[in-house]
Amino acid sequence: MYMPSVFGENLMDDFFDDDFFRTPARKSASGLMRTDIKKLDGSYELSIELPGVKKENVELSLDNGYLKIQANSTNEKEEKDDDGQWIRRERYSGTSERTFYVGEQVTEDDVKASFENGILKITVPDEEEQKKRLPEKKVIQIV
Repeated sequence: MYMPSVFGENLMDDFFDDDFFRTPARKSASGLMRTDIKKLDGSYELSIELPGVKKENVELSLDNGYLKIQANSTNEKEEKDDDGQWIRRERYSGTSERTFYVGEQVTEDDVKASFENGILKITVPDEEEQKKRLPEKKVIQIV
């Protein structure tokens, strides 16, 4: 639906961007899974913000060198008046995911993860470190 604009701005966007109209889902959707990546000695550390998500609703998987992070969240808010009638009832349920290429040499044993206070920390070895760990050519002696 097209809304009128004044001087190139949409009046309705400004109206609905007010904090009064923001639901918890709308507030977090723009910043969902914000990720900081830090280079450490021989590895990378990913810090991913997952506010309101429980540890048991986060899944990590590794497939063909791609690390996939999937988070499911459900939020229910219910407010009633003194008579027990609903004044407002909101529900939000959603899934978000991100994928990072970490290299085909990385295995599940190489990836370390922890979850605390809504922050998922993942440590992945550097690709150069992985190449060092590849088996070298070994010579088999004939007896």
